[in-house]
Amino acid sequence: MKDWKPDISNGSAPVYERLVTALEGDVRDGRLVPGDRLPPQRDLAHRLSLSVGTVSRAYVEAERRGFISSHVGRGSFVADRARPHSSPHDTGPLDMAHNVPPLDPAERWIGEGLSRVRQRADLGTAVNYAPPEGLASIREAGASWLTRRHGMTRATADRVIQCNGGQHGLALAFAALARPGDTILCEAATYPGIRTLADHAGYRLQGVAMDARGIDPEALSRCARETGAKVLVIIPTLQNPTTITLDAARRADIIEVAHAHDLMIVEDDAYRVFADAGAADCFADLAPERTLMVAGVSKAVAPGLRLGFLLPPDNEDIRDRLLLGIRAFGYSPPSLGGLVFSQWEQDGTADRIADDVIVESEARTQLASSILGKAMAVPGAGRSLHVWMPMPMLDAERLSARALRASIALTPPDGPIVDTLAPSGVRLCLGGLRSREALERALNDIAAMLTTAGGSAARGLV
Repeated sequence: MKDWKPDISNGSAPVYERLVTALEGDVRDGRLVPGDRLPPQRDLAHRLSLSVGTVSRAYVEAERRGFISSHVGRGSFVADRARPHSSPHDTGPLDMAHNVPPLDPAERWIGEGLSRVRQRADLGTAVNYAPPEGLASIREAGASWLTRRHGMTRATADRVIQCNGGQHGLALAFAALARPGDTILCEAATYPGIRTLADHAGYRLQGVAMDARGIDPEALSRCARETGAKVLVIIPTLQNPTTITLDAARRADIIEVAHAHDLMIVEDDAYRVFADAGAADCFADLAPERTLMVAGVSKAVAPGLRLGFLLPPDNEDIRDRLLLGIRAFGYSPPSLGGLVFSQWEQDGTADRIADDVIVESEARTQLASSILGKAMAVPGAGRSLHVWMPMPMLDAERLSARALRASIALTPPDGPIVDTLAPSGVRLCLGGLRSREALERALNDIAAMLTTAGGSAARGLV
């Protein structure tokens, strides 16, 4: 039996979570090795002056993460593999089509978050309609999040408007700035949800040519002049699908074109939390008079919260149109998910979840790079929820069909395409599979498909 006494003295997380973290660290650092038997729960509880229930909860969580295995009558042992086992969610078709974060971090904390929300003095406000801009406590949490995790300088509670996730935010932004039949400019390959929104609402999307640094300013100027469009929607960080991040010079060039053609910029900032240190400033700070930023917590915390934030320019007319849209589409934003996030923002849980998601996403991005090699474009940050494999459209369609026959679901190659000159390829979403083992299997299968696809697909990779 291992005489193990973990250090759980540091941190503000619940005690059981600190115990799990200490166990993971000791396994990672070699103080515990596969096969080591852990102390019985009652003995460890006595040793650490904890309740047996707390230790039991920690052991259950550690087993769920795959670090230990428990056997009735024998005890708990360090697992043979110091990483999570395959999840039952990863049986059946492997989902690489939906761009979601790894969900384990949020699932670990949702119970604690709800228990703390029960103690909030403002919990009763969730049963009534909120103001169209959202409850003050939720907007304060949103402003704090945008300032700390998105690097915003203009995000204050009086400016921020709560919305029901990023997609809702884009719908509100478009409705405030354009009318059905108007042309909206976007990257030639863009987030498929933008295409869905335009199809539903009757906007005309005009794709703008891209190069290795993102949207081309000269092409943007030409499209604005030819179409008379007054709105540009852009994904500046880890662009979906190409993973390009606009550098500071390219952002300045785009803003110059926007000034020249009086373009309003809708900045979809969904992936900003994954940006490298020192990334260029947001458009909402660089061009505040003409930028309406949309950001949410779906990619870094939990998509199920359905919580997003709008940061409009200091223009009362645009703000009034946004609030009118909220009244028209849903009367008021929902408060309960926002209160959960507000609590998590206050007590540090949101940061712990986001940090775990970022660490896991970086590991998955490196795994994809090691398996796919030069077939994968280098992402515009060290970690990403999706990666891009550029190739001709015909090869992309063949790969997608081969993957589907192998029970791997990929984003349809034509899903992001707005313009025929758009970069073509295959987007692989890395967060939908619960375990790295399942992701590794899927990536190896895809790499094998590329190798055996014959001359056409092999020549198409860059």
